[in-house]
Amino acid sequence: MPELILKKARERSVLQRHPWIFSGAIDDVRGDPAPGATVEVLSAAGEWLARAAYSPRSQLRARIWTWAQDEPVDAGFLRRRLELAIRARARLAGTGRVTAFREVHAESDGLPGLVIDRYGDYRVVQFLSAGAEAWRQAILDALAEGSDCQGIYERSDVDVRSLEGLAPRSGPAWGAPPPTDLVIEENGLHYHVDVIGGQKTGFYLDQRENRSVVRGLVAGGEVLNGFAYTGSFSVAALAAGAGRVLSIDSSANALELAMQNVALNGLPSERCEWIEGDVFSELRRLRDRARSFDVVILDPPRFAATSAQVHKAARAYKDVNLLGLKLLRPGGLLITFSCSGGVTPELFQRIVAGAALDAGVSASVIAWLGQPEDHPVALSFPEGRYLKGLVCRRAG
Repeated sequence: MPELILKKARERSVLQRHPWIFSGAIDDVRGDPAPGATVEVLSAAGEWLARAAYSPRSQLRARIWTWAQDEPVDAGFLRRRLELAIRARARLAGTGRVTAFREVHAESDGLPGLVIDRYGDYRVVQFLSAGAEAWRQAILDALAEGSDCQGIYERSDVDVRSLEGLAPRSGPAWGAPPPTDLVIEENGLHYHVDVIGGQKTGFYLDQRENRSVVRGLVAGGEVLNGFAYTGSFSVAALAAGAGRVLSIDSSANALELAMQNVALNGLPSERCEWIEGDVFSELRRLRDRARSFDVVILDPPRFAATSAQVHKAARAYKDVNLLGLKLLRPGGLLITFSCSGGVTPELFQRIVAGAALDAGVSASVIAWLGQPEDHPVALSFPEGRYLKGLVCRRAG
């Protein structure tokens, strides 16, 4: 098997079970491994450390499959890891109140670069790394063996694949394609999901618990939902009794689905206002018109795909939160998120604090939000904590 030799004194993170090895830590590669090939990871002294998937086109040069020398990486290994991950979601699936959730969360489930989301009777898969791509068919075969879903759809059409030298790909992967009118249930509310053309795998499953938080915080009053997408936070706010909800998104198709979600749940459409446009520009227009709100929700898309983009992302997060705070009435709540992995929770709080300072307002954090149990974070992999949220109350 090909070997990846680390530089002297660069084995510490591997010994601490961090699953990533960057190019700068590598001294030599022996055996000319193909993209996605399994390599043995050795220290500079020749000590066996781990077994990993090799990615020659990425700065993230290897992702570790296993730290057990007697555990081969083969179809059986993948099947066992898949079974463990899916079984870990059994409690969530068995509640009867949630029909959509994440079944495999990549590195934190021991399957680097692989994401699997469940939408009722359908699975949506993403192969995001060279290693996951190399085992694509074996993974699909293992998922199909269980016959516990009607179809598997692939959404490997995200930008991160280009960092691995992989072309985008999407389409049916096994069984029946998902219906165009797919509906999921989440804690008493229902949502249309566009698996084929929607963002991510069709829905923001990682915000499930945070939508429940919103339902507990919003009672009456006016709500602004920026980056509304298909309106899940808008629906949650209306279900909690919001007097009026303004939803902004740049996608007309997403807003159309949001309107359908309001109707699907029997909520009052007369309490809704919809704006199609760039959120930054629309927030400035609302500011210039002296609009104000009791609750402002900001859930923007990822502003930083890599650590090199963090500085630029920080400026964008500061700008949008500054605008949100200016639109917030005294005593109101700002519910704001970052899903950029390179933006740490501490940095995000500093960014929002800077936005409040520039906005000339005082605010306090009353809750920290994050990702739910089906998006776990391995203790040795803090980068898995990509979703950060703050609930801030503006001083009265």
